[in-house]
Amino acid sequence: MKKLINYLLQGLLYIAPLGITAYIIYGAFTLVDGLSQKLLARFFDIQIPGLGLLSLLIFLIFVGFLGRTIIAQPLKKVFQKIIDKVPLLNFIYSAFNDLFTAFVGKEKKFNQPVLVKVNLNSDLEKLGFITEENLDIIKAAGKVAVYFPHSYNFSGELFIVPRTQIRKLDVNSSELMKFIVSAGLTGWTKNN
Repeated sequence: MKKLINYLLQGLLYIAPLGITAYIIYGAFTLVDGLSQKLLARFFDIQIPGLGLLSLLIFLIFVGFLGRTIIAQPLKKVFQKIIDKVPLLNFIYSAFNDLFTAFVGKEKKFNQPVLVKVNLNSDLEKLGFITEENLDIIKAAGKVAVYFPHSYNFSGELFIVPRTQIRKLDVNSSELMKFIVSAGLTGWTKNN
């Protein structure tokens, strides 16, 4: 019985945000549609079906714009000031922020899949991603930084590898990442 109650509560946790959002949107649509239809009927003596939906879309875009410019940006600046003042927190935040930006940000870093020969005495090779080609800062001419994700884990290792041991792959980066993280169990999609 306790498990059933836990499942019920878990189900509510999953469904409630979606249900509440749908209810609020339906209520807003009903209100906006009713008001817009009454105003049109009163002033122009016409009725336009779907005007409430168009009005609701414009209203949601406007609220999104206000939220992004007036609310989100100032909060982000305040949060960044707090992070900058705490040295250890700043280090941790910037490292994780860079990692997530590398996966999904505007400057995706894992977009050059490669196959690297890791043992010159055998044909042992590893799949990875070039993350930096210019290593002048560590005086490693002719080498690149290659990130090797671990299978069944969200971690990996970074190696500095001679260019001569790398073969660039013409495959989709996200498909390769799934292939590596799943230890090769996901297989390839038909377009790879």
